[in-house]
Amino acid sequence: MAKGRAVKNQRKTERNKAVTRKDKTTNKSSNVSLSNLVSVNNSYNLSFETTRDIQIPKETICQVIGQEAAVEVIKKAASQKRHVLLIGEPGTGKSMLGAALAELLPKENLKDVLAYPNPNDENNPKIVSTEAGKGREIITKAKSSGKEFFKNQNFFLVILLIFSLVAPWWVRTHYTVQYGATVGAIMFASFSIASMLFLGAFFILLKLGNKQETKSLAPKLLVDNFNKQTAPFYDGTGAHAGALLGDILHDPYQSGGLGTPAHERVMSGLIHKADQGVLFIDEIGTLNKVSQQELLTALQEGRFPITGQSEISAGAMVRTDAVPCNFVLIAAGNLQTIKHMHPALRSRIRGYGYEVYMNESMPDTIENREKLAVFVAQEVAKDNQNTQKIPHFTKDAVDAIIDESRKRANKKGHLTLRLRDLGGIIRAAGDIAKQENAEFVLRKHIEKAREIARTLEHQIADRLIEDKKDYEVILTAGKKIGRVNCIAVIGSKDVFSGIILPIEAQAIPSVGNSTITLTGKVSQDDRESAKNVIAVVENYFGFRKKYNFYVQFLQTFKSSEIDSTSAGITVAIISALKQKAVRQDTAVIGAVSVRGEILPVAGVSSKVHAALEAGISRVIVPKNNVNDILLDPADKEKVEIIKAEKIEDVIREMVG
Repeated sequence: MAKGRAVKNQRKTERNKAVTRKDKTTNKSSNVSLSNLVSVNNSYNLSFETTRDIQIPKETICQVIGQEAAVEVIKKAASQKRHVLLIGEPGTGKSMLGAALAELLPKENLKDVLAYPNPNDENNPKIVSTEAGKGREIITKAKSSGKEFFKNQNFFLVILLIFSLVAPWWVRTHYTVQYGATVGAIMFASFSIASMLFLGAFFILLKLGNKQETKSLAPKLLVDNFNKQTAPFYDGTGAHAGALLGDILHDPYQSGGLGTPAHERVMSGLIHKADQGVLFIDEIGTLNKVSQQELLTALQEGRFPITGQSEISAGAMVRTDAVPCNFVLIAAGNLQTIKHMHPALRSRIRGYGYEVYMNESMPDTIENREKLAVFVAQEVAKDNQNTQKIPHFTKDAVDAIIDESRKRANKKGHLTLRLRDLGGIIRAAGDIAKQENAEFVLRKHIEKAREIARTLEHQIADRLIEDKKDYEVILTAGKKIGRVNCIAVIGSKDVFSGIILPIEAQAIPSVGNSTITLTGKVSQDDRESAKNVIAVVENYFGFRKKYNFYVQFLQTFKSSEIDSTSAGITVAIISALKQKAVRQDTAVIGAVSVRGEILPVAGVSSKVHAALEAGISRVIVPKNNVNDILLDPADKEKVEIIKAEKIEDVIREMVG
C-alpha cells in the first residue's frame, strides 16, 4: 500500500509540474512555461554503471517486458495446452511470447513420423509413429536390409570381369587353330567388344536395381525429433499452403519404372513438425480461406493427411494416412486481422483458448524504467551472440533510451512497448560507437543514432518541408489573411512523422445553405469532419449570412492524415471573413468540436518536432495534450508552447 501511494504521489507531482493551470479569473489561455514542459533529460535512479552489470533472465518468458497480462495467459496456456490469439501492433513481443510458450510446455512423448510404401495402393502411403530418435535407426536398418541381396555383387562382378577378359583370348586361339589367323583376329575383336558391352550393361542394371530396391524398401522420415530437449516451436508466418499443411512433390517420370515412389515424395508441413509443440503464425489473416479451413480441421482432429496442394501436379493423386499434428496454435495480428480471419477458426481459438490484446505502452515508473534497462542489455547480448558487434551501454546512454521510449509512447506518463523499433535505435547507436572504437555506448551516440535511424516517413517529411520552404509554400514569419500553418502526420498509425500543412481559406456569399469544399489530397472522412467547422462559424461566432467556404491544403500531393487540422481550418475561415491577418510564425494543432472546444489529438509530440524543424517559433496545442510533448533542453528554447481549451483561445493567439 505504501509503495502504491508513493507511485501515485510521484505521478501526481509530475502532472502538476507538467501542466500550467488556466487562470480561472481571466478565462484566458496561458503560455506553458519552459520549465514546466516535460523534460527528456532526467537521470533515473537505476543502480548500474553499464549494461554489462545487468543480469539477463535466461527464460524467454522473463524477457517479455510490459505485457504482464499476456504473460499470465501464456503461462495458463502452457499448463493447459490452450490456443492463444495475440492482437497488437508490430514489435510488442508477440513472437517472443510464442517462443516462451514452447519453453514452458512440458516435454511430452515426442514422436518420429515415417511414411511407408503401401503395397496395395501406392498412392496411399502408410504413416507410422515411433519414439523420438528411433526414426533414423529404422531408416538406416531398412537401407541396410535392402542391400542384403547385393552384398556379394562385388565377387560376382570380379568373376564376370575375369570371364570377359579370358573369353576373347580363348575364342582367338580356338578359331585361329580351326580357321586361320584372320578369322581368329576377327572373332577376338568381336568377343572383346561383346564382353565389354555385356559387362557394362550388367553393371548398370545391377546398380539401378540396387537403388530402386533400396528406395522402395526404406521408409521416409517425415518428422524428426532426434535429441530434442524441449517442445518444438515453428514459425509459420508467411508460409504457403504446401509448407504449412504438407505437400507431395511432383514426379515428371510417372511410368516405365523410372518414377519416384509416392512415399518418397511426401513432404511434411509445419503443422506436423509442431506436433506436441507450438505453431506460431503472425498476421494469420493473410492466410487464404481454404488454408484457414484446413488449419481449423487440423486443430479439431489433431491429425491431418498430406496431399498435393497443386491440382496440376502428379502429387494431387497421392494422399497419405492422417499424420499427427496435435499442436498449440499461437496466432497473432492486428485489429484488421480479425476481419480477415475465418469465423470458425477464431471461434475455435476463443472456445479452446484465450484472446489477448497487447499493451502498446506502460506507465513511466521506476520499475518499468529498470525493465527497459534490462531490455537494452538483452538487445546487446542478442546482437553479440556470435561476435561482439556492439559495445555495452553506459547508464547515461540507457537513460537516453528511456527518454526515446517516452517520446515514442506519444502518451503522457508512459513508455512505449514497440520495442522492436527501439531496438533499432540501440543497434544503430552501437554501430556508431563501434565505428568510433568507443569502449561503451554514450548518450552522444544515441543522439547520432536518432538522426541516422529516422523512419522513412520522417525523411520524406523533412524533404517535403525543405522543398516547400524553398518555394515559399511554408511561411514562418509575417502575417497573412486566410492562411494558417497546421500540422498533420504522414505515414501510418504504427510509423508516422509530423509535417507542416499550410492551408488557405476563402469565403464567398451563397444564395443557399453554407457549404465547405476542401481541395488537395483529402480523404472522405476528413471532408465529413470539416463540416463541423460550419456549425462553429455560424453558431459560435454569430455569422448568419450564408457562405461557400473553400479551403485549400497547399501541395498535399503526398498522403497525410489531417484529422487534427479542423481548428486551423476554423481560424483560416474566420480570418477570411473578418479580413484579419494570421501570424505565420505560429502553427496550430488540434481538432474542434461543434461546441468550439479544442479536442486532443494523437502524435502531438511528433507534430511539435516537425514545427521545430520547419522553423516555427510558436505552437498552439490542445490543453489536454500539453503533457504529451517531450522536448530536449535545447529544443525548449526554440519554441513557445501555447495551450488552448476553446477556439477563441486559438483565434486570440493567431489573429489577435
